[in-house]
Amino acid sequence: MWAADADSYGRVIASDLPLPRPSAAKTGGVLFSMCLALILVTASMSSLYLALPDMALALSASTTSLTWVVDGYVLALAGLVLPLGALGDRIGRRRTLLAGTVVLGVAALAASEASGTTALIAWRAVMGLGAAMIMPGTLSTVTAVLPQEQREKGVAVWSASAAVGVILGMLASGLLLQWFDWRSIFVSGAVAAAGVALSAALLAPETKGGHRHRFDVGGAACTALAPAGLVYALIEGNDVGWGQPQVLVALAVMVAAGVAYVVLGLRSEQPLLDPRLFRNRGFRAGAVTIAVQFMAVFGFFFVGLQYLQLVLDYSPLRSAVALVPVAVVVALVSEVTPRLVDRIGMRTVTVGGLLLLGAGLFALSLIDVDSGYMPFLGSLVLAGLGIGLTGVVGTSAITGSLPRDQQGVASAMNDVTREAGAAIGIALMGSLFGRHYRSSLPDLSRLPEPAADAVRHSPVGGLEVADRVGGIQGPLLASAVKDALVNGMSVALGTVTVIVVVAGCALFRTPRRPTHPETH
Repeated sequence: MWAADADSYGRVIASDLPLPRPSAAKTGGVLFSMCLALILVTASMSSLYLALPDMALALSASTTSLTWVVDGYVLALAGLVLPLGALGDRIGRRRTLLAGTVVLGVAALAASEASGTTALIAWRAVMGLGAAMIMPGTLSTVTAVLPQEQREKGVAVWSASAAVGVILGMLASGLLLQWFDWRSIFVSGAVAAAGVALSAALLAPETKGGHRHRFDVGGAACTALAPAGLVYALIEGNDVGWGQPQVLVALAVMVAAGVAYVVLGLRSEQPLLDPRLFRNRGFRAGAVTIAVQFMAVFGFFFVGLQYLQLVLDYSPLRSAVALVPVAVVVALVSEVTPRLVDRIGMRTVTVGGLLLLGAGLFALSLIDVDSGYMPFLGSLVLAGLGIGLTGVVGTSAITGSLPRDQQGVASAMNDVTREAGAAIGIALMGSLFGRHYRSSLPDLSRLPEPAADAVRHSPVGGLEVADRVGGIQGPLLASAVKDALVNGMSVALGTVTVIVVVAGCALFRTPRRPTHPETH
């Protein structure tokens, strides 16, 4: 009965006719299934963070290789989410989402059998392709189905689900790592993808955009190449040197792709993402807010969780549980943010949220080896207040700047800013962390060269060598490795703090209230 109703309702949405008012049960089911799909995407992003030490040992992976393992997924998601969001508008958002769950699930199973970092990075990128097929359809379906008066609440729930998915991904991986190795995380991801596909097939209607036009191949290529060039340059530049030919080529590709995106977009009658949209202050502010927030959050996960596991000696599960209070704060703040926007305005909430996030990151950058958990948690809670505010208001600013029949593009833009910000944050903080970790290490010339290389490769390798050395020198080496880890974390967090605060100050000209063009 529900399946027939969903198909009928989906045809009405696709035809752009006046929408019948959906029942509360239908809208609740749609919201549940789309939030579940979003949780799959964000959990797949975060689930590997706790496994990085084990992967470093099992695969003899350096910090640079681990950065690529994490960022391979995020970069593919960032580069492809926009064109695949537009594709979903054309052929059906639910259809595209369901295909994405298959791609992600199969790639996750393949990744569980990877024997080296190269294969693992490749399969993580394929998982990112699947995620890029899933993610745009989640928000665009919610905004297409929910009535106007329920849309802000739905966006708030959707935004909170993204944050909850991150924590759930780490909790699930922490539980798995108590009894299994890191490969079990990919197997469980494949099982979760099957569950998401079933939920979407049963509960979500098919929706499409209202206009048919030629697909913007040039725009799709540019939006994929620009972040890829920047991320490659950030990771490899700090590893091999900024003057190396491959790094300079990557930077040139980024600049050329960015310029081509603007030129082609201004000349095209139907660009994938019209560069003129960035003239809209609300749209521009939302994009900047989301990108900066995700840059900070996912960059922190890459370095901060190593502090919990390698300095505080927390197990993977305990590390995940240690972040649960922050997830609660983010969820609660996300729920009240729409009311705050109504009372004090979007500009105040946006700027205040970014400044709170910056303050939390700055406090984290001051932590040392002996600080313990409570200062770490207090700093994270402060950052969590900012995350809850900026996530909702940034998303609302983007979706509120475009009419209903462009919600696929709005959703994809929201997604691409999230994932591009996350990819850049992981690359920037991972590379800064690795570089300053290595430069902070003591003289290792007394160690055999293979052991010295292991110490330089990653902190977990350094602690493994210290454990094997034993005696008096082992604890001294372990202490030096932990000091170097914290120094690298502090530099990375301090750098991103500056970026977040500058962005907050730059958004003082954000519109006070969100706009709803479809009502104008």
